[in-house]
Amino acid sequence: MHAPECRFCKTPLTKVLCNLGMSPLSNSYVKFEDVGLGEKFYPLKVWVCDECLLAQLESFESPDAIFSDYLYFSSFSTSWVEHAKRYTEMMTGRFGFGGDSQVIEIASNDGYLLQHFKAMGIPVLGVEPAANVAAVAEKEKGIPSWVKFFGVETAKELVAEGKQADLLLGNNVLAHVPDINDFVGGLKIALKPDGVITFEFPHLQQLIVNNQFDTVYHEHFSYLSFLAVKKIFAFHGLTMFDVEELPTHGGSLRIFARHAEDDGEMRAVTPRVEAMVNQETAFGLTDMATYTDFDEKVKATKRKLLKFLIEAKEAGKTVVCYGAAAKGVTLVNYCGVRDDLVEYVVDKSPYKQDHFMPGVRIPIYAPERIFETKPDYVLILPWNLRNEISAQMKDIREWGGRFVVPIPEVTVLD
Repeated sequence: MHAPECRFCKTPLTKVLCNLGMSPLSNSYVKFEDVGLGEKFYPLKVWVCDECLLAQLESFESPDAIFSDYLYFSSFSTSWVEHAKRYTEMMTGRFGFGGDSQVIEIASNDGYLLQHFKAMGIPVLGVEPAANVAAVAEKEKGIPSWVKFFGVETAKELVAEGKQADLLLGNNVLAHVPDINDFVGGLKIALKPDGVITFEFPHLQQLIVNNQFDTVYHEHFSYLSFLAVKKIFAFHGLTMFDVEELPTHGGSLRIFARHAEDDGEMRAVTPRVEAMVNQETAFGLTDMATYTDFDEKVKATKRKLLKFLIEAKEAGKTVVCYGAAAKGVTLVNYCGVRDDLVEYVVDKSPYKQDHFMPGVRIPIYAPERIFETKPDYVLILPWNLRNEISAQMKDIREWGGRFVVPIPEVTVLD
């Protein structure tokens, strides 16, 4: 059996963060009429490089197969759109971007973020590999979009078209790239000499602390610490000059980077960079035992969820799920939850309705179905949106319905 290699430094991988068995692609929702067709399952095992500390999956499927026809639309989460708006206001205030600036977002999705820069009169461009999603950005929000994967070649095309970026950003995309060297190398090319890069990504430290194993899925090729990302960016001539901790997606980092040779005063390295290095080191992210102990925590959570669902079923209670999110696909497949324990899933996105969850084949309907069937429990699969969802669905309490979250462990909400 071969040892996989680190996608950044090529060191053979021997340490495992968690092993979630075999799972389908998390966004490969099955249409009702295709219920008789088979699905592909792939290993879902997270390795950790003991040289550069990059946690990662092996690549089993091409990015084209995963992302070219995508059913995740960012604008269906109102809290995420509001988060994006606050970001645009902060960035324009801090760095003075205006009508003569060029903002480029990588993995721009349906224009959820760039629409706010556009409203300020700032030129924008999205680079989005999913043609169906980019079409929504252009048609509904007027966001010009290139339907391409980002890397060195796309960066060179941007420069040739006079589209080098004053602000080059990406939210929840850095984890999605299988060739991280090509991707970060492209950032170096696409950024103006005095430009700014920001990326947001779920923080590996929070994944471990809060038992967020369900954020592991094949679309996430990497699981990122500040230590690892700082090293990767430095290798490609980019310097981290600031970092923020965010509550989004269960705990994320927003990193700020610039060219290593850029000595502009507005982009001087802040004390937060050293503080984050010290925080991760103190937590143990340079100690392999921190990673390898995690798998037992994951197994315990699986047992607790199954115990809750089985006891609810035996007590004559009905359980349904809210949110056919990718993390939910990982959770129900790893735990073996099917429609004998959970009757159905609902989701606001019409693109997911009238489909089955991949693998376990639980049907997905519109949220209104909950008020028709009046279940006893609503299990919120995208637990990071628990406040938004429980507020939207608060009327389930009229018949005694209760919300449940599965992470960091099964909890029935008051």
